[in-house]
Amino acid sequence: MTTMKSEKSKFPSSTTMIVLAVLLLVVVLTCVPYLVTIAFAQGEADASPIFGVTVPEGYKQWELIAPAEEAAPLDELRAVVGNSAAIDAYQGGKLPFPDGTILVKRAWKRKQSPEFASATIPGEATTVQVMVKDSRKYASTGGWGFGRFVNGKPVDEAQHRTCFACHEARVKSRDYVFTRLAP
Repeated sequence: MTTMKSEKSKFPSSTTMIVLAVLLLVVVLTCVPYLVTIAFAQGEADASPIFGVTVPEGYKQWELIAPAEEAAPLDELRAVVGNSAAIDAYQGGKLPFPDGTILVKRAWKRKQSPEFASATIPGEATTVQVMVKDSRKYASTGGWGFGRFVNGKPVDEAQHRTCFACHEARVKSRDYVFTRLAP
C-alpha cells in the first residue's frame, strides 16, 4: 500500500488535470483567433484584390519563357518567366496549362544604353504581373488568378477587374495566355 500511495502522489489529481486542461483551452481559444487574424492580415497586405495572388518567392531565378517589348505609351521591356509547371507545359506544347502553372511578367521602362547608342536596356522597374492556374479556385476567370504589383504592392481592384477581360478577348484559344515560348 505504501508503494501505491507514493506512486499516486507523483501524478496530479484528476481535478488538477481538468483545471489545467480548461486553462489551456481558454488560452488557445483566446490567442488563436488573434494569431490567425495577424497572419491573414499580413498575407492579404501583399495579395491582389479579387484573386488573392501574391508575388511568388524566387521568381527572379525562374527560367525565361520569352522577352517582349511594349510600345508607347508604356514604352517597356518585359520578360516572362515561369515555374517548372509552366516550362514543362510550354516545352511539351500542352494546352490548357496544368493547375499549378505560374507565369510572371517583369517590366522595366525602356532606356537607351549609354554605352551603345542603338541598344535598349532596362531602366526603372515598373510592374510585376502574375498569373496562377487553379481551375477550381478561378473557374469564373478561365482557371487563372491575376496579380499586378508596383513596388511589391498590388494595384487597386479596378485594375485587377480588367485582367481577365483583356485575356479573354484576345487569347481565349491559347488558354488565356499571350506569351509564346521564345525559340
